[in-house]
Amino acid sequence: MADIVTNHKARRDYHILETFEAGIVLHGTEVKSLRAGKGQIADAFARIEKNEAWLYNAHIDEYSHGNLQNHETKAPRKLLLHKSEIRKLFELASVKGNALFPLAFFWKNGKVKVSIGVGKGKQSFDKRDDIKKRDSDREMKRATMKWTKGK
Repeated sequence: MADIVTNHKARRDYHILETFEAGIVLHGTEVKSLRAGKGQIADAFARIEKNEAWLYNAHIDEYSHGNLQNHETKAPRKLLLHKSEIRKLFELASVKGNALFPLAFFWKNGKVKVSIGVGKGKQSFDKRDDIKKRDSDREMKRATMKWTKGK
């Protein structure tokens, strides 16, 4: 499972409550562009409309060798999920403060899949706590590395 594009802002800005794996409806030039790693999902979000899941604001660059049939870069794209998963996503997203957003595009069995996250926005003090924890973990790891090398 190799990631094509990841959303680093999502893990920084949200507490991720649950994740879902979804297929995505893409045209040929979109797949070729993603195969070349030409995509960006930092500002993308998902929405449930009329019992269907849609991905908005995901930017997939135009394919360089495409012709007049090239795709639109920020077109809404349909997500392929089971009805029960869509129902569950709708329930989770309807809670005040929760958001649906893509975490990553990845390959699975030769097809592009999307990891959709349901999350609650972090406050600035939450982000600072995460930074402090990451720094302290890094310092502990360095200290143990020095200690084991000294023996």
